[in-house]
Amino acid sequence: MKTALIIGSSGGIGSALTQALTTRGVSVTGLSRRDNGLDVTDEPSVKAALGALDGPFDFVLVATGALEINGAEPEKTLRHLSADAMIDQFRLNAVGPSLVLKHAVRLLPRQGRAVFAALSARVGSIGDNRLGGWYSYRTSKAALNQMLHGASVELARTHKDLICVALHPGTVETKFTEKYVANHPTVSAAEAAANLLSVLDGLTAEDTGKFFDWQGKEVPW
Repeated sequence: MKTALIIGSSGGIGSALTQALTTRGVSVTGLSRRDNGLDVTDEPSVKAALGALDGPFDFVLVATGALEINGAEPEKTLRHLSADAMIDQFRLNAVGPSLVLKHAVRLLPRQGRAVFAALSARVGSIGDNRLGGWYSYRTSKAALNQMLHGASVELARTHKDLICVALHPGTVETKFTEKYVANHPTVSAAEAAANLLSVLDGLTAEDTGKFFDWQGKEVPW
């Protein structure tokens, strides 16, 4: 890995990944709403930000996302379901990474190993859902997973060594999760970044289109 592009580089995991990669000697370009005005839900914003880059990047990771948008907390029951909240979640967690991938394809090398990854969540797994609830967030992450899997099929035709994957980082100690961790075991952002990079280091082109957790275990769709 020589050149990396981190989308959401000012967030907890994004900034930790940026630091870890820089320590490795990787040339890192970071983009975020806070530092660059990037709005991943707005295609002109994504097109302008990524269009200004030359590349190639052999690693692109989307670390944007949110559990709570505009004060709408994850739903505990169907009674709390809101169309606006669901659309907001879908726009940020599924549409956003999709737009980034659309405009990042030209920045990915056609020859040689490269990775496009987006942070998903285990709760987006349909097969692993035994608790219910969190409808909007779960649905948006399930949509993200489907998009990445579908894109991996298309991109394998033109980028034969590309690894396109969804990643579950575990429960990380960030502002993103602080209201919801309860008694769940957590890891620091730095530890999460190290875990994710360890997983990514071990992937090959045969792993494209899959969903992995922070331990490198495949998560069911």
